[in-house]
Amino acid sequence: MSFAPLFSSIGIMACVLGIGAMIGRSMKVTIEARQLLISIILNVAVPCIILNGVFQSPQDGKLLSYIFLTILVSVALNCAGMLLAYLFAIIFRIPVLKRKEFTFIAGLGNTGFIGLPLCAALFGPLGGLLAAIYDAGLDLVIWTVGVFVLQGGGKFSWKQLRSVVNIPMIAIVVGLVLAWTGYQPPVLVKSLTAMLSSLAAPLAMLYIGILIPQLLGQKKMPSYIFPIISVAQIVKLMIYPLAVATTLLLLQLPLEIAQVTLIMSAMPTITLASIMFAKYAADENLGVAATVFSTIISLITIPFVVMLGNYIVFS
Repeated sequence: MSFAPLFSSIGIMACVLGIGAMIGRSMKVTIEARQLLISIILNVAVPCIILNGVFQSPQDGKLLSYIFLTILVSVALNCAGMLLAYLFAIIFRIPVLKRKEFTFIAGLGNTGFIGLPLCAALFGPLGGLLAAIYDAGLDLVIWTVGVFVLQGGGKFSWKQLRSVVNIPMIAIVVGLVLAWTGYQPPVLVKSLTAMLSSLAAPLAMLYIGILIPQLLGQKKMPSYIFPIISVAQIVKLMIYPLAVATTLLLLQLPLEIAQVTLIMSAMPTITLASIMFAKYAADENLGVAATVFSTIISLITIPFVVMLGNYIVFS
């Protein structure tokens, strides 16, 4: 793996994050404006990354096998991440009432907003496609295991799975059909999806940057937040990705899948944390703080973890 594109991509993301923070500080960004950004990212840019990956990759049996293997790896590793986070919550004596939130913020990464466009930039269309498949596996874990954890082991409802049926998931299904049939769309469609797919990374970092002034502008953060976040980020940004790197060494997966998986494991806390916490009566402030601080710290830890993981897995 070449590290020059990695450092370049991380540097660009940091700059866009800073621009987002300046926008958030200089003007009031309404909830509706933030929702518009999320909608464009999830309903336009991400589906185009998926379709562009299908259009630009050889459509054969190998591609289909990579897709199914990637989603299996994603589900397994994200479930393992939540289990690892829960074990560390016990080891570090996180308050019992906060362990469900800790398990969420330390076990699930921002594979959609940051990981997906980063993989597309580093590994091209195939990397973007596999990253989207990996993110789909994460979505499945969020709306099953994740919801179960946030509800404190409450009754699971199959209606929760409706949230998995979204435009990115539909794009994956369409992509699978196109890959299976070998259909090639017109050049106009290919060019359009390629152009729109490039929106994901800058808009995602702008959105997170906009949240920074909102977080720092709070007069007083609860005293329990920073100790919990500190431990959560040690687990999420260091321990978990290194554990994944060791697992990849044992599994001997295809190079393309292993590279994407390594990048995805190094991602910061999932952006949906604050939204999920608000929905399920958990600590929304903890979710926002974890997302913002984790994203900032990850700009340093991602290159370090990827270089070390690359040495372990691919040397």
